[in-house]
Amino acid sequence: MAGPRRDTRGIVDAPELFAQVRFRRREPAAGLRPYLEHYWLIDWDLSAPYASHVVPHPSVNLVFQRYEGKADFVEVSGIGLELFTQKLEGRGRVCGVQFRPGGFRPFAPDRPVAEWTGRRLPADAVFAPPAPPSDVLGPADEDARVAALDTYLLALGPEPDPQAERAMALVDLVRTDRTVRRVDELARAEGLSSRSLQRLFAAYVGVGPKWVILRYRIHEALERAESDRQVDWAALAVELGYSDQAHLIRDFTATVGVPPTAFAPH
Repeated sequence: MAGPRRDTRGIVDAPELFAQVRFRRREPAAGLRPYLEHYWLIDWDLSAPYASHVVPHPSVNLVFQRYEGKADFVEVSGIGLELFTQKLEGRGRVCGVQFRPGGFRPFAPDRPVAEWTGRRLPADAVFAPPAPPSDVLGPADEDARVAALDTYLLALGPEPDPQAERAMALVDLVRTDRTVRRVDELARAEGLSSRSLQRLFAAYVGVGPKWVILRYRIHEALERAESDRQVDWAALAVELGYSDQAHLIRDFTATVGVPPTAFAPH
């Protein structure tokens, strides 16, 4: 597999985020790469509060968190269905694990991933043994934090699962192939009925295939809005598989909270 993604898809106003915090992506240990996108590490020391905004990927995250004035804690964050906003102030640190869509189930095989969707739960409600926040958040050395994440996740012993591999491959196809626009076409290409595909995604991804298709298209539209002064929205709507420009604008506005023109570079 390739290393961590270098794009900023899903991050609203990525240049402003990077100006406010120190953000890095790191690669996990080799035995974890089939299941994980990457680790994401954020540190901040702010003189004024700042709110970050992210249009979530169809991924579950395990998040180790340190906020000034609070005890360290760890959460499992299921797929977010709405725009995620996090207020940051003072000093703090977050060490996150982004699982590949479909890659979380091997670590928690007893329940369908849809059970975590839209929820944020203490990690010890999902994993045993519980994740030790001080082991990950405490070291000043970034490599030591990455090593602590590797140690914890490898100890959980992810169980190889052909259905998880199938789900991950299908989501990768949706993410990379713009011609994949309809659930029934995706199901036929995989030799499944639409209902069987829905069940696979509920069990291993956490959301339906239509949701995944639309979310990746919104990510692309957001990136285009932030980087291109003269987006041809009618042409982009066709390119992304929308019936018309108005449909794309409605989906974008419903997901992000403002129309795409609000993100056009000045």
